[in-house]
Amino acid sequence: MTPSELCRFYLITRVFLSYGLDELIPKMRLTLPLRIGRRLLFWMKNRHQDKPLGERLRLALQELGPVWIKFGQMMSTRRDLFPPAVADQLAMLQDRVSPFDGELARKHIELAMGGPLETWFDDFNAEALASASIAQVHTAKLKNGQEVVLKVIRPDILPIIKADTRLMHRLAGWLPKLLPDGRRLRPQEVVREYEKTLLDELNLLREAANAIQLRRNFDKSPMLYVPEIYSDYCRETVLVMERIYGIPVSDIETLERNNTNMKLLAERGVQVFFTQVFRDSFFHADMHPGNIFVSYEHPEDPQYIGIDCGIVGSLNKEDKRYLAENFIAFFNRDYRKVAELHVDSGWVPRDTNVEEFEFAIRTVCEPIFEKPLEEISFGHVLLNLFNTARRFNMEVQPQLVLLQKTLLYVEGLGRQLYPQLDLWKTAKPFLESWMRSQVGIPAIFRSVKEKAPYWVEKLPELPELVYDALQQHKHLQQSVEKLSSQLQKQRGQQGEARYLFGVGATLVVTGALLMINNVPTWPSWLIGAGAVVWLIGWRRAH
Repeated sequence: MTPSELCRFYLITRVFLSYGLDELIPKMRLTLPLRIGRRLLFWMKNRHQDKPLGERLRLALQELGPVWIKFGQMMSTRRDLFPPAVADQLAMLQDRVSPFDGELARKHIELAMGGPLETWFDDFNAEALASASIAQVHTAKLKNGQEVVLKVIRPDILPIIKADTRLMHRLAGWLPKLLPDGRRLRPQEVVREYEKTLLDELNLLREAANAIQLRRNFDKSPMLYVPEIYSDYCRETVLVMERIYGIPVSDIETLERNNTNMKLLAERGVQVFFTQVFRDSFFHADMHPGNIFVSYEHPEDPQYIGIDCGIVGSLNKEDKRYLAENFIAFFNRDYRKVAELHVDSGWVPRDTNVEEFEFAIRTVCEPIFEKPLEEISFGHVLLNLFNTARRFNMEVQPQLVLLQKTLLYVEGLGRQLYPQLDLWKTAKPFLESWMRSQVGIPAIFRSVKEKAPYWVEKLPELPELVYDALQQHKHLQQSVEKLSSQLQKQRGQQGEARYLFGVGATLVVTGALLMINNVPTWPSWLIGAGAVVWLIGWRRAH
Protein backbone atom coordinates (compact mmCIF):
# COMPACT_ATOMS: atom_id res chain seq x y z
CA MET A 1 0.00 0.00 0.00
CA THR A 2 1.07 3.57 -0.63
CA PRO A 3 1.18 5.96 2.36
CA SER A 4 -2.05 7.65 1.22
CA GLU A 5 -3.83 4.28 0.94
CA LEU A 6 -2.60 3.27 4.39
CA CYS A 7 -3.86 6.55 5.80
CA ARG A 8 -7.27 6.06 4.20
CA PHE A 9 -7.48 2.45 5.39
CA TYR A 10 -6.57 3.60 8.90
CA LEU A 11 -9.22 6.34 8.76
CA ILE A 12 -11.95 3.94 7.56
CA THR A 13 -11.11 1.45 10.31
CA ARG A 14 -10.98 4.22 12.89
CA VAL A 15 -14.40 5.59 11.88
CA PHE A 16 -16.00 2.14 12.04
CA LEU A 17 -14.50 1.49 15.46
CA SER A 18 -15.45 4.94 16.81
CA TYR A 19 -19.09 4.11 16.04
CA GLY A 20 -18.81 0.65 17.61
CA LEU A 21 -19.54 -1.17 14.36
CA ASP A 22 -17.18 -4.00 15.23
CA GLU A 23 -20.15 -5.53 17.02
CA LEU A 24 -21.49 -6.40 13.54
CA ILE A 25 -18.62 -8.89 13.14
CA PRO A 26 -19.87 -12.42 13.85
CA LYS A 27 -18.55 -14.13 16.97
CA MET A 28 -15.62 -16.16 15.70
CA ARG A 29 -11.91 -16.74 16.19
CA LEU A 30 -11.13 -13.49 14.33
CA THR A 31 -13.05 -11.37 16.85
CA LEU A 32 -10.44 -11.52 19.63
CA PRO A 33 -7.48 -10.34 17.47
CA LEU A 34 -9.64 -7.50 16.15
CA ARG A 35 -10.52 -6.35 19.64
CA ILE A 36 -6.88 -6.53 20.69
CA GLY A 37 -5.88 -4.53 17.60
CA ARG A 38 -8.58 -2.02 18.41
CA ARG A 39 -6.96 -1.30 21.76
CA LEU A 40 -3.29 -1.47 20.68
CA LEU A 41 -3.37 0.21 17.23
CA PHE A 42 -6.28 2.62 17.41
CA TRP A 43 -6.79 3.35 21.12
CA MET A 44 -10.42 3.59 20.12
CA LYS A 45 -13.66 2.89 21.88
CA ASN A 46 -17.30 3.32 20.93
CA ARG A 47 -17.92 7.07 21.28
CA HIS A 48 -21.60 6.82 20.45
CA GLN A 49 -22.89 4.25 22.90
CA ASP A 50 -26.00 6.37 23.48
CA LYS A 51 -27.11 5.88 19.84
CA PRO A 52 -28.79 2.75 18.42
CA LEU A 53 -26.92 0.55 15.94
CA GLY A 54 -28.83 1.75 12.86
CA GLU A 55 -28.07 5.40 13.52
CA ARG A 56 -24.39 4.63 14.21
CA LEU A 57 -24.13 2.73 10.91
CA ARG A 58 -25.73 5.59 8.98
CA LEU A 59 -23.49 8.23 10.58
CA ALA A 60 -20.35 6.16 9.92
CA LEU A 61 -21.20 5.67 6.24
CA GLN A 62 -22.07 9.33 5.91
CA GLU A 63 -18.77 10.38 7.48
CA LEU A 64 -16.77 8.16 5.12
CA GLY A 65 -18.17 9.83 2.02
CA PRO A 66 -19.91 9.05 -1.30
CA VAL A 67 -18.51 5.56 -1.97
CA TRP A 68 -19.83 4.31 1.36
CA ILE A 69 -23.06 6.31 1.18
CA LYS A 70 -23.84 4.62 -2.15
CA PHE A 71 -23.30 1.27 -0.47
CA GLY A 72 -25.71 2.25 2.31
CA GLN A 73 -28.30 3.37 -0.22
CA MET A 74 -28.31 -0.04 -1.84
CA MET A 75 -28.58 -1.81 1.53
CA SER A 76 -31.53 0.40 2.47
CA THR A 77 -33.70 -1.23 -0.22
CA ARG A 78 -33.27 -4.70 1.33
CA ARG A 79 -35.65 -4.31 4.23
CA ASP A 80 -36.05 -8.08 4.35
CA LEU A 81 -32.39 -8.41 5.38
CA PHE A 82 -32.29 -5.78 8.14
CA PRO A 83 -34.37 -4.90 11.19
CA PRO A 84 -36.73 -1.93 10.59
CA ALA A 85 -34.69 0.33 12.88
CA VAL A 86 -31.55 -0.21 10.74
CA ALA A 87 -33.35 -0.02 7.38
CA ASP A 88 -35.11 3.24 8.35
CA GLN A 89 -31.78 4.83 9.21
CA LEU A 90 -30.11 3.67 6.00
CA ALA A 91 -33.04 5.04 4.00
CA MET A 92 -32.08 8.53 5.25
CA LEU A 93 -28.91 8.28 3.14
CA GLN A 94 -31.03 8.49 -0.02
CA ASP A 95 -31.80 12.20 0.12
CA ARG A 96 -31.07 13.43 3.62
CA VAL A 97 -27.29 13.47 3.69
CA SER A 98 -25.95 16.51 5.57
CA PRO A 99 -25.85 19.42 3.08
CA PHE A 100 -22.92 21.73 2.55
CA ASP A 101 -23.32 25.50 2.94
CA GLY A 102 -25.83 27.10 0.56
CA GLU A 103 -23.66 30.14 -0.08
CA LEU A 104 -20.80 27.84 -1.10
CA ALA A 105 -23.25 26.18 -3.51
CA ARG A 106 -24.10 29.62 -4.95
CA LYS A 107 -20.40 30.39 -5.51
CA HIS A 108 -19.83 27.08 -7.30
CA ILE A 109 -22.88 27.62 -9.53
CA GLU A 110 -21.75 31.16 -10.41
CA LEU A 111 -18.24 29.90 -11.15
CA ALA A 112 -19.64 27.23 -13.49
CA MET A 113 -22.10 29.63 -15.19
CA GLY A 114 -19.55 32.43 -15.53
CA GLY A 115 -21.49 35.23 -13.88
CA PRO A 116 -23.88 36.30 -11.11
CA LEU A 117 -26.73 33.87 -10.43
CA GLU A 118 -29.34 36.59 -10.98
CA THR A 119 -28.36 36.78 -14.65
CA TRP A 120 -30.26 33.53 -15.29
CA PHE A 121 -32.35 32.77 -12.19
CA ASP A 122 -34.71 34.42 -9.73
CA ASP A 123 -35.67 33.35 -6.20
CA PHE A 124 -32.65 31.12 -5.58
CA ASN A 125 -33.11 29.34 -2.25
CA ALA A 126 -29.80 28.91 -0.41
CA GLU A 127 -31.35 26.18 1.74
CA ALA A 128 -30.91 22.81 0.04
CA LEU A 129 -34.12 21.07 -1.06
CA ALA A 130 -32.36 17.69 -0.84
CA SER A 131 -28.81 16.52 -0.32
CA ALA A 132 -27.24 13.26 -1.45
CA SER A 133 -23.82 11.67 -1.62
CA ILE A 134 -22.54 13.31 -4.81
CA ALA A 135 -24.54 16.54 -5.07
CA GLN A 136 -27.33 18.61 -3.58
CA VAL A 137 -30.22 20.56 -5.12
CA HIS A 138 -31.60 24.08 -4.65
CA THR A 139 -34.79 25.62 -6.00
CA ALA A 140 -35.03 28.68 -8.23
CA LYS A 141 -37.02 30.14 -11.15
CA LEU A 142 -36.04 30.90 -14.70
CA LYS A 143 -36.60 34.44 -15.95
CA ASN A 144 -39.83 33.25 -17.62
CA GLY A 145 -41.17 32.09 -14.24
CA GLN A 146 -40.64 28.36 -14.79
CA GLU A 147 -39.84 26.59 -11.50
CA VAL A 148 -36.57 24.65 -11.66
CA VAL A 149 -34.10 22.87 -9.43
CA LEU A 150 -30.35 23.40 -9.63
CA LYS A 151 -28.17 20.40 -8.88
CA VAL A 152 -24.58 21.17 -7.93
CA ILE A 153 -21.68 18.77 -7.32
CA ARG A 154 -20.22 18.73 -3.82
CA PRO A 155 -16.92 20.63 -3.69
CA ASP A 156 -13.63 18.72 -3.34
CA ILE A 157 -15.31 15.34 -3.67
CA LEU A 158 -13.09 13.91 -6.43
CA PRO A 159 -9.99 13.30 -4.22
CA ILE A 160 -12.13 11.37 -1.72
CA ILE A 161 -13.59 9.14 -4.44
CA LYS A 162 -10.17 8.49 -5.96
CA ALA A 163 -8.64 7.63 -2.57
CA ASP A 164 -11.42 5.17 -1.75
CA THR A 165 -11.40 3.51 -5.17
CA ARG A 166 -7.61 3.13 -5.07
CA LEU A 167 -7.99 1.36 -1.76
CA MET A 168 -10.78 -0.80 -3.18
CA HIS A 169 -8.52 -1.76 -6.10
CA ARG A 170 -5.81 -2.74 -3.64
CA LEU A 171 -8.18 -4.86 -1.57
CA ALA A 172 -9.59 -6.40 -4.76
CA GLY A 173 -6.05 -7.44 -5.69
CA TRP A 174 -5.69 -9.21 -2.35
CA LEU A 175 -9.02 -11.03 -2.59
CA PRO A 176 -7.94 -13.80 -5.04
CA LYS A 177 -5.00 -14.58 -2.74
CA LEU A 178 -7.02 -14.61 0.47
CA LEU A 179 -10.19 -16.40 -0.64
CA PRO A 180 -10.56 -19.59 -2.70
CA ASP A 181 -13.43 -17.94 -4.64
CA GLY A 182 -11.66 -14.61 -5.01
CA ARG A 183 -10.59 -15.02 -8.63
CA ARG A 184 -14.01 -16.27 -9.77
CA LEU A 185 -15.62 -13.13 -8.34
CA ARG A 186 -13.44 -11.00 -10.67
CA PRO A 187 -13.12 -8.26 -8.02
CA GLN A 188 -10.80 -6.04 -10.06
CA GLU A 189 -13.27 -5.79 -12.94
CA VAL A 190 -16.18 -5.17 -10.57
CA VAL A 191 -14.27 -2.37 -8.81
CA ARG A 192 -13.33 -0.81 -12.17
CA GLU A 193 -17.00 -0.83 -13.20
CA TYR A 194 -18.06 0.72 -9.88
CA GLU A 195 -15.34 3.36 -10.15
CA LYS A 196 -16.49 4.26 -13.66
CA THR A 197 -20.08 4.76 -12.54
CA LEU A 198 -19.00 6.98 -9.64
CA LEU A 199 -16.78 9.14 -11.85
CA ASP A 200 -19.52 9.36 -14.48
CA GLU A 201 -21.83 10.82 -11.82
CA LEU A 202 -19.46 13.74 -11.37
CA ASN A 203 -20.19 14.93 -14.92
CA LEU A 204 -23.69 16.42 -14.84
CA LEU A 205 -23.66 16.95 -18.61
CA ARG A 206 -23.65 13.17 -18.90
CA GLU A 207 -26.59 12.98 -16.49
CA ALA A 208 -28.44 15.59 -18.54
CA ALA A 209 -27.96 13.56 -21.71
CA ASN A 210 -29.12 10.40 -19.92
CA ALA A 211 -32.27 12.13 -18.65
CA ILE A 212 -33.08 13.50 -22.11
CA GLN A 213 -32.75 10.00 -23.59
CA LEU A 214 -34.88 8.39 -20.86
CA ARG A 215 -37.51 11.11 -21.25
CA ARG A 216 -37.63 10.44 -25.01
CA ASN A 217 -37.97 6.68 -24.42
CA PHE A 218 -41.02 7.19 -22.18
CA ASP A 219 -42.57 10.16 -23.96
CA LYS A 220 -46.33 10.22 -23.22
CA SER A 221 -46.05 6.95 -21.27
CA PRO A 222 -48.59 6.46 -18.45
CA MET A 223 -45.98 4.46 -16.51
CA LEU A 224 -43.05 6.88 -16.12
CA TYR A 225 -42.47 10.64 -16.35
CA VAL A 226 -38.97 12.12 -16.58
CA PRO A 227 -38.62 15.88 -15.88
CA GLU A 228 -37.50 18.20 -18.66
CA ILE A 229 -33.82 19.18 -18.76
CA TYR A 230 -32.87 22.77 -19.62
CA SER A 231 -29.70 22.04 -21.54
CA ASP A 232 -28.77 25.69 -22.18
CA TYR A 233 -28.18 26.19 -18.45
CA CYS A 234 -26.38 22.90 -17.75
CA ARG A 235 -22.66 22.69 -17.07
CA GLU A 236 -20.32 19.87 -16.02
CA THR A 237 -20.92 20.63 -12.32
CA VAL A 238 -24.43 22.16 -12.57
CA LEU A 239 -27.68 20.65 -13.86
CA VAL A 240 -30.94 22.57 -14.29
CA MET A 241 -34.22 20.71 -14.70
CA GLU A 242 -37.96 21.11 -14.26
CA ARG A 243 -39.14 21.05 -10.66
CA ILE A 244 -41.55 18.21 -9.99
CA TYR A 245 -44.06 17.63 -7.20
CA GLY A 246 -44.68 14.04 -6.23
CA ILE A 247 -45.00 11.60 -3.35
CA PRO A 248 -41.78 9.80 -2.41
CA VAL A 249 -42.28 6.16 -3.35
CA SER A 250 -41.22 5.12 0.16
CA ASP A 251 -44.00 7.23 1.78
CA ILE A 252 -46.55 4.42 1.87
CA GLU A 253 -48.87 6.27 4.25
CA THR A 254 -49.25 9.29 1.93
CA LEU A 255 -49.69 7.04 -1.12
CA GLU A 256 -52.51 5.17 0.58
CA ARG A 257 -54.08 8.40 1.81
CA ASN A 258 -54.07 9.59 -1.81
CA ASN A 259 -55.98 6.38 -2.75
CA THR A 260 -53.15 5.15 -4.95
CA ASN A 261 -53.71 1.80 -6.67
CA MET A 262 -50.77 0.08 -4.92
CA LYS A 263 -51.07 -3.20 -6.82
CA LEU A 264 -50.91 -1.46 -10.21
CA LEU A 265 -48.11 0.79 -8.97
CA ALA A 266 -46.02 -2.22 -7.93
CA GLU A 267 -46.69 -4.00 -11.23
CA ARG A 268 -45.73 -0.91 -13.20
CA GLY A 269 -42.44 -0.74 -11.35
CA VAL A 270 -41.58 -4.20 -12.68
CA GLN A 271 -42.86 -3.30 -16.18
CA VAL A 272 -40.82 -0.07 -16.28
CA PHE A 273 -37.68 -1.98 -15.36
CA PHE A 274 -38.12 -4.70 -17.98
CA THR A 275 -39.11 -2.14 -20.63
CA GLN A 276 -35.94 -0.16 -20.00
CA VAL A 277 -33.73 -3.25 -20.08
CA PHE A 278 -35.19 -5.21 -22.99
CA ARG A 279 -37.01 -2.71 -25.20
CA ASP A 280 -34.58 0.20 -24.89
CA SER A 281 -31.37 -1.41 -23.58
CA PHE A 282 -31.04 1.77 -21.53
CA PHE A 283 -32.04 1.55 -17.88
CA HIS A 284 -31.97 3.79 -14.84
CA ALA A 285 -29.46 1.99 -12.62
CA ASP A 286 -29.89 4.04 -9.42
CA MET A 287 -33.53 3.36 -8.61
CA HIS A 288 -33.38 3.75 -4.85
CA PRO A 289 -36.48 5.34 -3.23
CA GLY A 290 -34.83 8.78 -3.02
CA ASN A 291 -34.88 9.01 -6.82
CA ILE A 292 -38.42 7.73 -7.42
CA PHE A 293 -41.67 9.65 -6.85
CA VAL A 294 -45.32 9.04 -7.66
CA SER A 295 -47.52 11.70 -9.27
CA TYR A 296 -50.37 13.13 -7.17
CA GLU A 297 -52.55 13.07 -10.28
CA HIS A 298 -54.86 10.17 -11.28
CA PRO A 299 -53.93 7.88 -8.33
CA GLU A 300 -56.12 5.13 -9.78
CA ASP A 301 -53.75 5.08 -12.77
CA PRO A 302 -50.48 5.89 -10.97
CA GLN A 303 -47.43 7.24 -12.76
CA TYR A 304 -43.84 7.12 -11.55
CA ILE A 305 -41.56 10.18 -11.72
CA GLY A 306 -37.87 9.34 -12.11
CA ILE A 307 -34.99 11.71 -11.35
CA ASP A 308 -31.20 11.50 -10.98
CA CYS A 309 -30.09 9.69 -14.14
CA GLY A 310 -26.38 9.87 -13.31
CA ILE A 311 -26.04 6.09 -13.45
CA VAL A 312 -27.55 4.23 -16.40
CA GLY A 313 -26.80 0.81 -17.79
CA SER A 314 -27.09 -0.90 -21.15
CA LEU A 315 -26.74 -4.44 -22.45
CA ASN A 316 -25.62 -5.77 -25.81
CA LYS A 317 -27.94 -7.92 -27.94
CA GLU A 318 -26.42 -11.23 -26.84
CA ASP A 319 -26.67 -10.43 -23.12
CA LYS A 320 -30.28 -9.26 -23.54
CA ARG A 321 -31.25 -12.44 -25.39
CA TYR A 322 -29.53 -14.72 -22.88
CA LEU A 323 -31.11 -12.86 -19.96
CA ALA A 324 -34.60 -12.95 -21.46
CA GLU A 325 -34.29 -16.65 -22.29
CA ASN A 326 -32.99 -17.31 -18.76
CA PHE A 327 -35.90 -15.45 -17.17
CA ILE A 328 -38.46 -17.25 -19.32
CA ALA A 329 -36.84 -20.61 -18.62
CA PHE A 330 -36.93 -19.81 -14.88
CA PHE A 331 -40.61 -18.85 -15.07
CA ASN A 332 -41.35 -22.09 -16.97
CA ARG A 333 -39.21 -24.06 -14.50
CA ASP A 334 -37.10 -25.30 -17.40
CA TYR A 335 -33.93 -25.66 -15.38
CA ARG A 336 -32.24 -27.71 -18.10
CA LYS A 337 -32.57 -24.71 -20.41
CA VAL A 338 -31.19 -22.41 -17.71
CA ALA A 339 -28.14 -24.63 -17.28
CA GLU A 340 -27.54 -24.86 -21.03
CA LEU A 341 -27.88 -21.10 -21.46
CA HIS A 342 -25.27 -20.47 -18.78
CA VAL A 343 -22.86 -22.77 -20.59
CA ASP A 344 -23.64 -21.31 -24.04
CA SER A 345 -23.13 -17.75 -22.81
CA GLY A 346 -19.78 -18.60 -21.22
CA TRP A 347 -20.98 -17.66 -17.73
CA VAL A 348 -19.86 -21.11 -16.55
CA PRO A 349 -17.01 -23.21 -18.02
CA ARG A 350 -17.70 -25.24 -21.17
CA ASP A 351 -16.86 -28.50 -19.43
CA THR A 352 -19.60 -28.01 -16.80
CA ASN A 353 -21.73 -31.09 -16.19
CA VAL A 354 -25.10 -29.77 -17.38
CA GLU A 355 -27.11 -32.46 -15.54
CA GLU A 356 -25.51 -31.63 -12.19
CA PHE A 357 -25.85 -27.90 -12.80
CA GLU A 358 -29.53 -28.33 -13.71
CA PHE A 359 -30.19 -30.25 -10.50
CA ALA A 360 -28.40 -27.60 -8.40
CA ILE A 361 -30.45 -24.77 -9.96
CA ARG A 362 -33.67 -26.76 -9.44
CA THR A 363 -32.81 -27.22 -5.76
CA VAL A 364 -32.38 -23.45 -5.31
CA CYS A 365 -35.28 -22.11 -7.39
CA GLU A 366 -38.11 -24.62 -7.15
CA PRO A 367 -39.18 -23.61 -3.61
CA ILE A 368 -39.75 -19.95 -4.54
CA PHE A 369 -42.38 -20.42 -7.24
CA GLU A 370 -46.11 -19.91 -6.78
CA LYS A 371 -45.56 -17.77 -3.69
CA PRO A 372 -46.36 -14.09 -3.18
CA LEU A 373 -43.39 -11.81 -2.80
CA GLU A 374 -43.90 -11.44 0.95
CA GLU A 375 -43.21 -15.17 1.44
CA ILE A 376 -40.05 -15.25 -0.67
CA SER A 377 -36.72 -14.63 1.03
CA PHE A 378 -34.57 -13.45 -1.85
CA GLY A 379 -31.69 -13.05 0.58
CA HIS A 380 -31.63 -16.81 1.11
CA VAL A 381 -32.15 -17.46 -2.61
CA LEU A 382 -29.17 -15.27 -3.49
CA LEU A 383 -27.06 -16.99 -0.87
CA ASN A 384 -27.96 -20.43 -2.27
CA LEU A 385 -27.26 -19.26 -5.82
CA PHE A 386 -23.90 -17.94 -4.67
CA ASN A 387 -23.04 -21.35 -3.26
CA THR A 388 -24.16 -22.95 -6.53
CA ALA A 389 -22.00 -20.49 -8.47
CA ARG A 390 -18.99 -21.33 -6.33
CA ARG A 391 -19.50 -25.04 -6.87
CA PHE A 392 -19.66 -24.70 -10.67
CA ASN A 393 -17.00 -21.96 -11.02
CA MET A 394 -19.48 -19.40 -12.28
CA GLU A 395 -17.75 -16.05 -12.84
CA VAL A 396 -19.16 -12.67 -11.90
CA GLN A 397 -20.19 -10.79 -15.06
CA PRO A 398 -19.07 -7.14 -14.62
CA GLN A 399 -21.37 -5.96 -17.43
CA LEU A 400 -24.33 -7.28 -15.40
CA VAL A 401 -23.38 -5.75 -12.04
CA LEU A 402 -25.52 -2.63 -12.58
CA LEU A 403 -28.41 -4.79 -13.71
CA GLN A 404 -28.12 -6.99 -10.62
CA LYS A 405 -28.07 -3.91 -8.37
CA THR A 406 -31.13 -2.47 -10.13
CA LEU A 407 -32.96 -5.78 -9.69
CA LEU A 408 -32.34 -5.49 -5.95
CA TYR A 409 -33.80 -1.98 -5.99
CA VAL A 410 -36.87 -3.09 -7.95
CA GLU A 411 -37.50 -5.99 -5.62
CA GLY A 412 -37.09 -3.75 -2.58
CA LEU A 413 -39.60 -1.24 -3.96
CA GLY A 414 -42.05 -4.01 -4.86
CA ARG A 415 -41.84 -5.43 -1.34
CA GLN A 416 -42.59 -2.02 0.17
CA LEU A 417 -45.48 -1.11 -2.12
CA TYR A 418 -47.38 -4.36 -2.47
CA PRO A 419 -45.96 -7.41 -0.67
CA GLN A 420 -48.44 -9.72 -2.44
CA LEU A 421 -47.05 -8.83 -5.87
CA ASP A 422 -46.63 -11.89 -8.10
CA LEU A 423 -43.32 -10.99 -9.70
CA TRP A 424 -43.39 -13.94 -12.07
CA LYS A 425 -46.90 -13.32 -13.39
CA THR A 426 -46.06 -9.65 -13.99
CA ALA A 427 -42.76 -10.19 -15.80
CA LYS A 428 -43.37 -13.37 -17.80
CA PRO A 429 -45.90 -12.00 -20.38
CA PHE A 430 -43.64 -9.03 -21.10
CA LEU A 431 -40.58 -11.21 -21.69
CA GLU A 432 -42.46 -13.69 -23.85
CA SER A 433 -43.80 -10.85 -25.99
CA TRP A 434 -40.31 -9.38 -26.32
CA MET A 435 -38.81 -12.73 -27.33
CA ARG A 436 -41.51 -13.23 -30.01
CA SER A 437 -40.59 -9.83 -31.45
CA GLN A 438 -36.93 -10.85 -31.74
CA VAL A 439 -37.43 -13.90 -33.95
CA GLY A 440 -39.42 -14.83 -37.05
CA ILE A 441 -41.24 -12.55 -39.50
CA PRO A 442 -41.62 -9.51 -37.14
CA ALA A 443 -37.87 -9.42 -36.56
CA ILE A 444 -37.18 -9.62 -40.34
CA PHE A 445 -39.56 -6.75 -41.10
CA ARG A 446 -38.07 -4.63 -38.31
CA SER A 447 -34.54 -5.29 -39.56
CA VAL A 448 -35.52 -4.36 -43.12
CA LYS A 449 -37.20 -1.20 -41.86
CA GLU A 450 -34.16 -0.18 -39.81
CA LYS A 451 -31.66 -0.82 -42.61
CA ALA A 452 -33.73 0.38 -45.57
CA PRO A 453 -32.40 3.99 -45.43
CA TYR A 454 -28.83 2.69 -45.56
CA TRP A 455 -29.63 0.41 -48.50
CA VAL A 456 -31.35 3.26 -50.39
CA GLU A 457 -28.29 5.44 -49.81
CA LYS A 458 -25.94 2.77 -51.18
CA LEU A 459 -28.14 1.73 -54.12
CA PRO A 460 -26.62 4.21 -56.68
CA GLU A 461 -23.17 2.88 -55.80
CA LEU A 462 -24.21 -0.75 -56.32
CA PRO A 463 -22.83 -1.22 -59.93
CA GLU A 464 -19.47 0.24 -58.94
CA LEU A 465 -19.37 -1.89 -55.77
CA VAL A 466 -20.14 -5.04 -57.82
CA TYR A 467 -17.40 -4.17 -60.37
CA ASP A 468 -14.90 -3.51 -57.55
CA ALA A 469 -15.83 -6.82 -55.91
CA LEU A 470 -15.30 -8.72 -59.20
CA GLN A 471 -11.93 -7.02 -59.75
CA GLN A 472 -10.83 -7.82 -56.22
CA HIS A 473 -11.92 -11.43 -56.75
CA LYS A 474 -9.87 -11.59 -59.97
CA HIS A 475 -6.78 -10.11 -58.30
CA LEU A 476 -7.21 -12.43 -55.36
CA GLN A 477 -7.46 -15.47 -57.65
CA GLN A 478 -4.29 -14.40 -59.50
CA SER A 479 -2.47 -13.92 -56.21
CA VAL A 480 -3.55 -17.37 -55.02
CA GLU A 481 -2.37 -18.99 -58.29
CA LYS A 482 0.98 -17.19 -58.08
CA LEU A 483 1.43 -18.19 -54.46
CA SER A 484 0.52 -21.81 -55.29
CA SER A 485 3.13 -21.87 -58.10
CA GLN A 486 5.78 -20.47 -55.81
CA LEU A 487 4.96 -23.06 -53.16
CA GLN A 488 5.22 -25.91 -55.68
CA LYS A 489 8.55 -24.56 -56.93
CA GLN A 490 9.76 -24.23 -53.37
CA ARG A 491 8.70 -27.80 -52.58
CA GLY A 492 10.64 -29.00 -55.66
CA GLN A 493 13.71 -27.09 -54.58
CA GLN A 494 13.43 -28.45 -51.06
CA GLY A 495 13.12 -32.02 -52.42
CA GLU A 496 16.23 -31.52 -54.60
CA ALA A 497 18.08 -30.00 -51.67
CA ARG A 498 17.26 -33.02 -49.45
CA TYR A 499 18.56 -35.34 -52.23
CA LEU A 500 21.84 -33.37 -52.49
CA PHE A 501 22.18 -33.39 -48.67
CA GLY A 502 21.84 -37.18 -48.76
CA VAL A 503 24.43 -37.60 -51.54
CA GLY A 504 26.87 -35.24 -49.85
CA ALA A 505 26.49 -37.01 -46.50
CA THR A 506 27.02 -40.39 -48.15
CA LEU A 507 30.24 -39.20 -49.85
CA VAL A 508 31.59 -37.69 -46.62
CA VAL A 509 30.81 -40.82 -44.56
CA THR A 510 32.34 -43.11 -47.23
CA GLY A 511 35.48 -41.01 -47.39
CA ALA A 512 35.77 -41.09 -43.60
CA LEU A 513 35.45 -44.89 -43.51
CA LEU A 514 38.14 -45.29 -46.24
CA MET A 515 40.42 -42.93 -44.32
CA ILE A 516 40.01 -45.05 -41.19
CA ASN A 517 41.03 -48.10 -43.21
CA ASN A 518 44.14 -46.29 -44.59
CA VAL A 519 42.97 -46.37 -48.24
CA PRO A 520 45.16 -43.88 -50.16
CA THR A 521 43.90 -40.97 -52.37
CA TRP A 522 40.15 -41.72 -52.39
CA PRO A 523 39.18 -40.51 -48.92
CA SER A 524 40.14 -36.88 -49.30
CA TRP A 525 38.58 -36.72 -52.78
CA LEU A 526 35.28 -38.22 -51.58
CA ILE A 527 35.11 -35.94 -48.51
CA GLY A 528 35.80 -32.86 -50.64
CA ALA A 529 33.19 -33.88 -53.23
CA GLY A 530 30.64 -34.56 -50.46
CA ALA A 531 31.25 -31.12 -48.97
CA VAL A 532 30.74 -29.47 -52.39
CA VAL A 533 27.48 -31.40 -53.00
CA TRP A 534 26.26 -30.50 -49.47
CA LEU A 535 27.02 -26.80 -50.10
CA ILE A 536 25.04 -26.92 -53.38
CA GLY A 537 22.09 -28.49 -51.53
CA TRP A 538 22.24 -25.79 -48.84
CA ARG A 539 22.13 -23.03 -51.47
CA ARG A 540 19.14 -24.68 -53.20
CA ALA A 541 17.30 -24.87 -49.88
CA HIS A 542 17.84 -21.15 -49.23
